[in-house]
Amino acid sequence: MKVWISFDMEGVAGIVDWEQCRPGSGVPYALGCALLQDEVNAAIEGALAGGATEIVLNDSHSTMANLDPRKIAGNAQYISGRHKPMYMMQGLDASFDAIFFVGYHGSISGPPSTLSHTYNPEVISGARVNGQYVGESGINALVAHHFGVPIALVTGDSVLHEETRPFAPDAVEVVTKESITRFSAKNLHPAVSCAAIRAGAELAMRRVGEGAVATPQISSPAALDLDFQTADMAEVATWARGAVRTSDREVRIEGENFLNIFESFVAVNYITRQAGGR
Repeated sequence: MKVWISFDMEGVAGIVDWEQCRPGSGVPYALGCALLQDEVNAAIEGALAGGATEIVLNDSHSTMANLDPRKIAGNAQYISGRHKPMYMMQGLDASFDAIFFVGYHGSISGPPSTLSHTYNPEVISGARVNGQYVGESGINALVAHHFGVPIALVTGDSVLHEETRPFAPDAVEVVTKESITRFSAKNLHPAVSCAAIRAGAELAMRRVGEGAVATPQISSPAALDLDFQTADMAEVATWARGAVRTSDREVRIEGENFLNIFESFVAVNYITRQAGGR
């Protein structure tokens, strides 16, 4: 079985500060990367134990080069680097049997979640799929739906799981931390978190093999509504294909082709940086 893993960083146990996630911050970032590498490797090891024969990793955080490739477990392939056409979902196609979301976090529009944001915290203040507020996991589920690949494992804080469950009701959920505020959490010990992820990944693969994990169910045509920090950002967003302004600070992308919706969203994410985002 082929497994595709998208991993972020803010949902990793022990990470509670932007400095731990920001390349160039020195010691804090080095620690964050070490914690991340261990959790990603735990997911790989569990997937292999559960029957995976091929694993592809897509680095989905910041500069998207956060792992030491020499230390990646299981000979997994590693997609890294910036300006990917499919961003957090680069490399996924219909040939895969399962999707893992590792180290994911809650949305900017939801309850307090450690380091919460939705793609770009300086640009997007909220996102909705068919009227339901979502985080990055919900937006990314559009691509999973398009290719018909089930989301089998999700790891991160409990807020993340509440937001992802409507799109991945059969996924194995591993809670790595309980968020207290946006900048604090009660974290599992890293060794405990990794053990839970390893066991969860193995269980997820066994469930996939049994046909017990359904693909994301999203009604079609789908509408992705985006709330922006400023009207200027919303205006710039309409330069992307299919993006239509619905109010001063809101833009909608809709259609029956979920991949096209996501591609337009990625374009929005890139071009709105020119209107004040990073």
